[in-house]
Amino acid sequence: MLSVRMLSFFILIFSLCDADSICPPEHNPLTLSPPEIIEEYGGNPVTVNCTTALAEHKGMYFTVGNETSRIIEKQMSISQSVSLSDWNVTIKCKVKLNEFNECSKDLQVITFKNPEVVHSVQLVNVIGEETQYRLQCDIINVAPVQYVNVSWYKNSEKIQTESFNDTTTKTPVNESSILRVNISREENVVEFRCEAQLDFRPHRPKLPAISKTHRVSAHYAPELKTQNSADDTYALEGTDIILSCEAVGNPLPVYNWICDGKNMLENTTSLSLPRVHGNKTCACTATNYLGNITKTIHLHVEPRGCPLTLTPSETVVKFGDPVSINCSTSVTDVEGMGWEAPFGGTGFERPPVVTWRVEKLEEWTPSPFCYVTLVDGSQRTVSPVITVYKTPDSVSVSDMGHGSMVEGREYDLKCDVINVAPVQNLTVTWYRGNETVKTDTFNDSTMTPVNASSTLRISTQRDYNGLTFRCEAELHLGPKGPKFPPNVTSPPYTAVVLYKPFMESCPDHVTVVENAAFSKSILSCQADGNPPPTVQWFYEGKILNSSKPLTRTDSGKYTAIVENSRGRSNTSVHITVEYSPSFTCKEHYEITVNDKHQSICEPVGLPTPTLTWFKDGKQMVSPQLWKKNDSGKYLLKAHNTHGTAEHTLYLEILYSPEFKNGNESKQVLQGEDVTLSCSADSNPPSNIRWVYTPAVNSNVTTEGHQKIITITRATSTNAGFYICVAENKVGRNTRFVTLMIKGNTSKVLFPAIWAFLTLLIIGLTLLVVYFHNRQKKRGQYNFVPECQMSNIAI
Repeated sequence: MLSVRMLSFFILIFSLCDADSICPPEHNPLTLSPPEIIEEYGGNPVTVNCTTALAEHKGMYFTVGNETSRIIEKQMSISQSVSLSDWNVTIKCKVKLNEFNECSKDLQVITFKNPEVVHSVQLVNVIGEETQYRLQCDIINVAPVQYVNVSWYKNSEKIQTESFNDTTTKTPVNESSILRVNISREENVVEFRCEAQLDFRPHRPKLPAISKTHRVSAHYAPELKTQNSADDTYALEGTDIILSCEAVGNPLPVYNWICDGKNMLENTTSLSLPRVHGNKTCACTATNYLGNITKTIHLHVEPRGCPLTLTPSETVVKFGDPVSINCSTSVTDVEGMGWEAPFGGTGFERPPVVTWRVEKLEEWTPSPFCYVTLVDGSQRTVSPVITVYKTPDSVSVSDMGHGSMVEGREYDLKCDVINVAPVQNLTVTWYRGNETVKTDTFNDSTMTPVNASSTLRISTQRDYNGLTFRCEAELHLGPKGPKFPPNVTSPPYTAVVLYKPFMESCPDHVTVVENAAFSKSILSCQADGNPPPTVQWFYEGKILNSSKPLTRTDSGKYTAIVENSRGRSNTSVHITVEYSPSFTCKEHYEITVNDKHQSICEPVGLPTPTLTWFKDGKQMVSPQLWKKNDSGKYLLKAHNTHGTAEHTLYLEILYSPEFKNGNESKQVLQGEDVTLSCSADSNPPSNIRWVYTPAVNSNVTTEGHQKIITITRATSTNAGFYICVAENKVGRNTRFVTLMIKGNTSKVLFPAIWAFLTLLIIGLTLLVVYFHNRQKKRGQYNFVPECQMSNIAI
């Protein structure tokens, strides 16, 4: 029995030497607990356990960076303390299979640091009703940056998410995220919040978000709270009066008061006038950095006990139109009354009414007054307020010679208003399309016609290309003026903005069916730019042939390069070409028993087809491993959304030799005839041979698939081991027969001892030769064929 065990040991050694010593991931015998470490940098060390599934090995150990731990043998589990103060630590657990081969498993260690968040706001531009802001979120001192997600929130709604693609840097870095927003007047105050969060993806921890918040609002030029830009206020002579002017704007406006050309040096919404005497015209101007608005207040001071009444007391007249004003009195002690004026005056007339009339008013500052002379010789006078106006001869917009505009630069448009009066009542309004973008007023107190101009500065955007700008000149003459303020509008100016091209409305990913033609319709991409750009599509660095249908090998990233005189840009779309199932399998397979079921004939197709097996016309439940009785004819059906394919194949299950009987000992009397037979079940049929010490009285014959040793009149020289070796291309099996000859114990024992020693020497010799060749030629093997053992004397 000792000899049998030793021979089996050498056969096991040979089979191990035949095996591949490299450990594929799916068969790695090592297990780490925990399988990965995600902890904050600088924290307490973490202990990791490494366990092997191998009961026998040459030792286990850890490598930490360039350091190697002590090799521990005869244990199936070891531990290692992991420091969290190294950003780039690498840790492996290893197990030695023998002196030349080992398996290893990496421990993934992620040390992180939560960031600090700094938020800054920059006002970029104000365009009409909208204010452009540039918000910047600085993420300070964070690691690893590849796991950082930055989210922007407008009020409570997430509007933008950004991540970083740096997968190599593990130490702390600083990053920034930029958000450009437009805030409208209607939105009032808007709250923006920037959140930075370390997210280690699914099935891993997500750390609390770090955030900063800032509030912004739209800026706009001052506007009067009341619609009227002119007002009439009446007071008795000698009384105190307060004039009011309220405007809204962001930033809050500052105020300036001017009365009858005199600066009142008041920065308030109200102006106090003590003990007023005589009519006054006061102007209140509210100003911030975006513009100004002026309100004109006409103060009418009525003398105490004045016997005269004007109808109307204030009038607005277009230059060249007729005008008339009645002056009446209700007192009786009147000697006479009349009008004094450069033109249209009257003589001394009898009360109670006298009229000042001009058929064609062509004086810009008429100054008539009505007087009354009482019987006591005293005289009273009263003057009307007359505003003479003229609409502009022309209103036009010019680009001041710069012509075409380039995106991102600032340009001025000029509105020229020719020959208008009075200019202090003029308002110039700018329109971009139908949107009001600016309003200008004028502080000039000149009453005669003048030329006025207003400038609009624009920061050009690509959306402005083809957009019209116009300005409108309007005279706001107060409640005494025309019901609809007279206005003149300029012809539209069409902006031409040159800008770098880009591709819009492109999807990130498109799925098509094989043999579809490449076209814009499957991508829904549109090129935009001025001048109109050229578009070229590339695939794998080569210009795409759009007439060639797409095949299954054409899946990948397609890049469009869009170019004009202002520059170029590129956009990529990933196209997946799907196709119906097909088989490229053979019709006949030889499969070794216990092979995996699905490793034989796999269909191709996209989406990945479902595969169904049929045998003898019936659908079968796929076995996990092939068995000996699974040989036969099979039908395979593959199906996906684009079709179905079928394939017929024949499987022949191969298996290594199997003996009906195991090892045995046989005892006979000296001089008896002995018959030893050996056969094995296998596919394909086995090659069977006997390994033994030949003798003159022994003979080997073949009957079918079995080998028979016949010994005539056995003697002590026939005692010993007889080895039957059955082998096919799948594997090999060995059966031992021990023949003992009764009658002479020593003659049986000594040959057995010599046979064991001989096999031991041969085994050790083959093992030395194997390892020598393995070192000289890595991956190449030379073995002594087992059939050579037939020449060994037993």
